[in-house]
Amino acid sequence: MNNHLNLLLRIAEALERLAPPPPAQVRLDGADAFLWHPSRKGEGGVLAPVAQVARVEIDMLHGIDRAKTILLENTLRFAAGFPANNAMLWGARGMGKSSLVKAAHAAANAAHPASLALIEICREDIVTLPVLLGMLRAQPRRVLVFCDDLSFEREDADYKALKSVLDGGIEGRPPNVLFYATSNRRHLMPRDMIDNERATAISPGEATEEKVSLSDRFGLWLGFHSCDQATYFAMVEAYAAELNLEIAPDVLRAKAAEWSVTRGARSGRVAWQFIQDIAGRHLYEAPRA
Repeated sequence: MNNHLNLLLRIAEALERLAPPPPAQVRLDGADAFLWHPSRKGEGGVLAPVAQVARVEIDMLHGIDRAKTILLENTLRFAAGFPANNAMLWGARGMGKSSLVKAAHAAANAAHPASLALIEICREDIVTLPVLLGMLRAQPRRVLVFCDDLSFEREDADYKALKSVLDGGIEGRPPNVLFYATSNRRHLMPRDMIDNERATAISPGEATEEKVSLSDRFGLWLGFHSCDQATYFAMVEAYAAELNLEIAPDVLRAKAAEWSVTRGARSGRVAWQFIQDIAGRHLYEAPRA
């Protein structure tokens, strides 16, 4: 009898050693923003707190009024404890996609203090997203998981992990987590990947016009487009006013136009880079007391 009991105990101990460890307990009360560093073994990971997020105030973002209103309302609802949608921000470079996500997070926490944590996950770590969500599922705090510059190549299968989280999967997305992503690609995947998914669908006739693309898993789909010269000038003037730059409007516009020509583009990023340059010049050339 004792031999059988000892054998069962040894089997139980062996099974415990083989079983995967329980998800690591994470704490989200030490900061408002974190970076996700997954374990190389694929088990758990570390959330590194970010003391100060590199961001601008939401009122500083110009030329994207519709997207700003929609994303801010979605984020505020979520921070207040109400249902909200995952969001993808796609389009032209430098038009404030990632800046808007960070600004909306800050605005939500200003309206509902300490309600919302921001966790940034790198594109290369998307395959570990289910692991991260498993760690966040029991958290009382609401979480905004953010991936900047998300896209997938032809040989890349990591998008399947994201599909499972956003639409499908037995566990699904935890109710306390939203996923925001930015991308320069409208549908995140090259056209040939979309065509391949359409060709392998059970009913190909139903999979029309990108309906099988990953972007359809996002409830909010916000487009950002290159700005015209009037919008570009409005951005420059707003930034100049925020920094209290004393420069004549016609001079400011002339210099801003020249700067955009040298950069070959007009965008919020280009406008901000111009203001940083001209502000630095004014301070550097100002008479020293």
